Amino acid sequence: QVQLVESGGGLVQAGGSLRLSCAASGSVFSINTMEWYRQAPGNEREFVASITTRGSTNYAYADSVKGRFTISRDYAKMTVYLQMNSLKPEDTAVYYCYSRGTAAGSAWGQGTQVTVSS
Repeated sequence: QVQLVESGGGLVQAGGSLRLSCAASGSVFSINTMEWYRQAPGNEREFVASITTRGSTNYAYADSVKGRFTISRDYAKMTVYLQMNSLKPEDTAVYYCYSRGTAAGSAWGQGTQVTVSS
């Protein structure tokens, strides 16, 4: 099984930046992509960004974060990052890391709170 540990959330003013980290351990070779999702109170969990972990690197972003958020990976550390710039109050949510792969490679992190004040 894969275990994911997120860090880097916090409180920031609008226009500020935060970087989230997601460290994977365990059956990491069963992972195909790493993804970030977020869930605001009263809303469904929504996709934010993804990055492949094998072969050529492919990226995907939600329209709402394109140009502001950047996903990256450090394969040696098995860590994925989400650099969030130009943050808006509507970015406030709990951010979750998700590993997608085989049954052993799929897991959710515990979530980290991001709060953007206006």
